[in-house]
Amino acid sequence: MTHSTLSPVHIVGGGLAGSEASWQLAQAGVPVILHEMRGVRGTDAHKTDGLAELVCSNSFRSDDATANAVGVIHAEMRLAGSLIMACADKHQVPAGGALAVDRDGFSDAVTRALHEHPLITVVREEVQGLPPAEWGLTIFATGPLTSPSLAAAIQAETGKDALAFFDAIAPIVHRDSIDMDICWYQSRYDKVGPGGTGKDYINCPLDKQQYDAFVDALIAGDTVGFKEWEGTPYFDGCLPIEVMAERGRETLRHGPMKPMGLTNAHNPTVKAYAVVQLRQDNALGTLYNMVGFQTKLKYGAQAEIFRMIPGLQNAEFARLGGLHRNTYIHSPTLLDHTLRLKSRPTLRFAGQITGCEGYVESAAIGLLAGRFAAAERKGSEIVPPPATTALGSLLNHITGGHIVSEDEPGKRSFQPMNINFGLFPELQPGSIVKPEGVKRFRGKDKTVMKRQLMARRALRDCANWLGVASPVSEAGPVEPISAVGV
Repeated sequence: MTHSTLSPVHIVGGGLAGSEASWQLAQAGVPVILHEMRGVRGTDAHKTDGLAELVCSNSFRSDDATANAVGVIHAEMRLAGSLIMACADKHQVPAGGALAVDRDGFSDAVTRALHEHPLITVVREEVQGLPPAEWGLTIFATGPLTSPSLAAAIQAETGKDALAFFDAIAPIVHRDSIDMDICWYQSRYDKVGPGGTGKDYINCPLDKQQYDAFVDALIAGDTVGFKEWEGTPYFDGCLPIEVMAERGRETLRHGPMKPMGLTNAHNPTVKAYAVVQLRQDNALGTLYNMVGFQTKLKYGAQAEIFRMIPGLQNAEFARLGGLHRNTYIHSPTLLDHTLRLKSRPTLRFAGQITGCEGYVESAAIGLLAGRFAAAERKGSEIVPPPATTALGSLLNHITGGHIVSEDEPGKRSFQPMNINFGLFPELQPGSIVKPEGVKRFRGKDKTVMKRQLMARRALRDCANWLGVASPVSEAGPVEPISAVGV
C-alpha cells in the first residue's frame, strides 16, 4: 500500500536501470508500479527472476574516483543515493581496484529493497506494447533483450530505422593519444562535403611490410563467438575486419584500408601501401572511431593488434570493437535532454535501450530518468546534471553528442558507449600545470593529471547539482564516499 497522493509512475523492466529508476522515484515520494516480465516470461540470457540480475560479468569495473571515469560515475551515483551502488558496496567481493559483487547477494538485496519499499509495487507481467494513456508517466527500461512484441511496438512508434537490433561497433580512440607526427588530417581526394573541410579524417599510413604483418595478426587473433541466441548477423558493408582479412590479403587494401586519394603530409613523395582512417566520433572532437573496423576479436587481441598501426602505437581506447545483439533506439533524434520521447512526452527511456553500454552506465541513466520523472510528477523544475559531470557527459552523449553525417544519409553515427573521459568537456586552457620541481612533464604523467582534474571537477559540480557536500577539495585526493544504507 502506498502513502502518497501523487499518481504512480509506471516502469517497464526490472533490470539495473528500472530498479534504480524505481528507487529514485520512491525516495522522492512518488509511487511506482514496476512491471517485470521475468517470472512470467524469461529471456535467452537471464537465469533467475530476481531484479537487477547481472547476466554477464559480476564486475562494476574500476572504483577509482580520482582518475577513472567509471570510478567517477560510481562516486556521483553514491552522492545521489543510488540503490544499485549501495547494494554493490554491501555485497562486494575482492577484485583489486575494481568493484565486483556476489551476483546473487546483490540481486537479492535490490529485489528485497524494492519489494519492501512502501511506495513501490512490483507486478510480474509482460508488457507487450506501448502503455495505455491512463498510465501517464512511464519509463521503459527493457534493456538489450527487449521482448519482440514490445520492440515491434517501439519501432512502430519511432520509425523503422530508429531501432537497432545488432551493434556493429568499431574501436574508438582518444584523440590525444594519436601520434600526429606520423598521422595527418585529410579527407580522401580532399573532398570537402557538407559541413566538411577536406581534412575530416585522421590517416595512419602503412608500408607493405607493416600491412602484411597486420593482416597476419588479424587472421591469427583470438575472436569471440556469437551466443547461440544471437545468430550470426553479418551483412554487406559490416563484415568484421578479421573476416575481411581471411577472404584475401588484398581485401582490406580495397576496402576500409584503401590508400587512394590520400597523400602523406609528412612524406608527400612516398605513397602509403595501405591507410587506416579515423573519423571524428563525438561533437566535442575528443574521440575518433576507426572507420570500418568492427570486429569480433577479443579485447586483449584488439588492443595489441591495433597498436601495430603506425600512429596508434600508444592509442588509448575509449571503447573496443564488437558485433553483438543489442536492441537500442537512436536516442539523439528521438529523446529530449530529459530522456522523454519527443513524439510522446509521457514516455521516457532508460538504461541500455537508450544506447549506453555497461551495468553502471545503465543504472546511471535509470537514476537520471527516475529523478527527472519525479521532478515532473511533483511539478518541479527538471535540471539535468552539468555536462562536466560523468552523469551529464553520459546523458549528453545519449541525447546529442553524436555527429550528424550529412554526407552519408542514413549513416548511423550514434553508437552505444561506456563512460569515459572522452565524453567530458575539455578542461579550461591552462588547467594542466607542470608540477614544481618536475623537469619532464608529458605523455602519461600529463594524461593522469588531466584525468585527475576532470574527476575533481566532475565530483565538485555533481555535489553542487545535488545540493550536497562536495567530496573533493580544490587540491588533494578525492575523499571516500559512503553509499546509502539499505
